[in-house]
Amino acid sequence: MSSRTYEDLKIRILIVTPAEQGSLLGNSVTAGRWRDLLVKLGHDVTVAGKCLDGAFDLLIALHARKSHRAAIQFHKFHSGKPIIVAMTGTDLHCDLESSNKVKETLNLADRILLLEPKARVKLAGKFQKKIRVIYQSASVVKPRPKPLTRWFEITVIGHLRSVKDPFRTAYAAMDLPVDSRIRVVQIGRSLDRSMEQTARSLAERNPRYKFLGPLSHLQTQRRLARSRVTVLSSKSEGGPAVLSEAIVNSIPVLASRIDATEGMLGKTYAGMFNVGDTQHLTELLYQSEKDGAFRQLLVNSTRSMKSKLRLAFESSAWENLIGEFGF
Repeated sequence: MSSRTYEDLKIRILIVTPAEQGSLLGNSVTAGRWRDLLVKLGHDVTVAGKCLDGAFDLLIALHARKSHRAAIQFHKFHSGKPIIVAMTGTDLHCDLESSNKVKETLNLADRILLLEPKARVKLAGKFQKKIRVIYQSASVVKPRPKPLTRWFEITVIGHLRSVKDPFRTAYAAMDLPVDSRIRVVQIGRSLDRSMEQTARSLAERNPRYKFLGPLSHLQTQRRLARSRVTVLSSKSEGGPAVLSEAIVNSIPVLASRIDATEGMLGKTYAGMFNVGDTQHLTELLYQSEKDGAFRQLLVNSTRSMKSKLRLAFESSAWENLIGEFGF
């Protein structure tokens, strides 16, 4: 009979993320979600901004470039212990080709974690066997808030960064026909002063646009669940959590045609527009408002993804991934 105790069976996991803990930034939220999920699976999990001293069995490095130093240190001081590198949108679409740090981190990695499947094509052939895809799960908002009746509310959720093309929906709303009841509500933290100034200026001269700034995750979820449609207009993404939340809550999505959205929605999804195509987005907004069958088509098109976005599915995927190391 084995003499190992429950404490012996617990895996000591270090998650390193460059984002400030407790902030509303995407990497911080993701690290917190993974910590909670892995703790529920029975593991001992620490989240930090750098590699820590201590006896850890596994490193999860969130952001290949910014967690490069942590990966180097963990490899040096925990020789033979596995490293999982979770790639962000910035890694995949900005740093992969130009940063030696990203390449070195990926060489050290035992597994490379992607949040959507199309990102696989970005990585060199030698890394393909390391790749695993785990979708970010989301929960159904309960009780479901009732949508507004006076306005047809559109949400845009995400921090104000150039890569998000954050004001595309506000611009598109300016060209809507006069009979439209659409109101665009933008939620997110401005990461530089000029972005916030633009948002305030747009709100002053565009009666269809309202900027709320940052809200708590729960408040954001409830605004999303109350909206009629949500728009994701990014130039690039790693695996947007808001897309998972919209799908799970049956909110129709209008999305820019990028790898991340095609990877989760499919190439033939009817609610896509080319990056920066204001006119097409205006047309899709108006069609969404006036055509209930079109909205239902968008929701029906995401049904196959819903099962992959359940917490149980994500938990099982993590359990299988960690089990690959033979703990």
